[in-house]
Amino acid sequence: MPVTSFSTKEKYRYQNGFDSHLESEAVEGSLPIGMNSPQKPPYGLYAEKLSGTAFTAPRHENKQTWLYRILPSCAHPPYGPATTGVNPDGVNQWGKDEKLHYIPNQLRWDPFDHDSSKHLDFVTGLRLVAGAGDPVLKQGIGMFVFAAGKSMEKTSSFYSADGDLLIVAQEGDLDIRTEFGWILVRPMEICVIPRGVKYQVFLPSGPARGYALELYQGHFVLPELGPIGSNGLANARDFQSPVACFDEDCGSLASEGSVQHTVTVKFNNALFDTKQAHTPFDVVAWHGNYYPYKYDLGRFNTIGTISYDHPDPCLMMGVTEWGLSTCKKVQEGYSEESWGGVKTHWARPADRQVRSHLV
Repeated sequence: MPVTSFSTKEKYRYQNGFDSHLESEAVEGSLPIGMNSPQKPPYGLYAEKLSGTAFTAPRHENKQTWLYRILPSCAHPPYGPATTGVNPDGVNQWGKDEKLHYIPNQLRWDPFDHDSSKHLDFVTGLRLVAGAGDPVLKQGIGMFVFAAGKSMEKTSSFYSADGDLLIVAQEGDLDIRTEFGWILVRPMEICVIPRGVKYQVFLPSGPARGYALELYQGHFVLPELGPIGSNGLANARDFQSPVACFDEDCGSLASEGSVQHTVTVKFNNALFDTKQAHTPFDVVAWHGNYYPYKYDLGRFNTIGTISYDHPDPCLMMGVTEWGLSTCKKVQEGYSEESWGGVKTHWARPADRQVRSHLV
């Protein structure tokens, strides 16, 4: 048989196969049978899922392994800079230093304080806290947290040239005027402003906070339902778009006039502005399939297990981008009644299971 004759004899046992579904247990009975995340794993172990692909990857491309360990892998102090990756001459052996400081620690951001943001509007209150890719390459996403204490000026507007912006209202109402018309976004609603669309954000109920996800590539679409069937999750008929509305204060058609409207654009994650002598909100009519829209998360048709185990959070996907292989969890809250029939057969992450996601 054509095998190598090694001078050092093999001393371990292995499982054979490539791209196969394998299983192993060092203690008999430690591997759950018929489920992945029981409420009480055998021997008091912790269930962890190691994902090599996005949850939404096609079945033939999906890479995942469930691990049942004595202690959670995240049970450790924060990582600090290591000196072993730096040569004696001070050069990082893994490449040039980046302008951003990347760390492997798990992070959370507290809501921005209203006192520190009371002088900020929606644009100046946006903060990029995470992301992947680059808007220059039209690839990836940016994740924002925002806090605003005042409305934008009536003679100002904003648009992003980097990507479509999905806004999640967490506290306070957002009264958004777009070139296509008005949209009122309240807590438990999300809104998508497409790339290139100018808008203003007013705060009719006072200070507001929330989150935003900017998609640098493609556009948000509804996920394929697959075996769910014809309906479920976020249904197309529940998305709402504005009706045409224009501002009669058109100012001058010349480059200079009595009206000075400031237009700010986000281009490659940097802000630029200009002043024009007329309002951009002068669209009297429109038609097409590229426009802002909003969605009430209360209309989301939740699909979940009724027997055992804990489905991946992409089961709560409202909108996605097909080529990005990412998922957006848009609903956190469930009623106690909706859990009643399944509580005894699977664990919430707070029990004996550790699942860390950036959503």
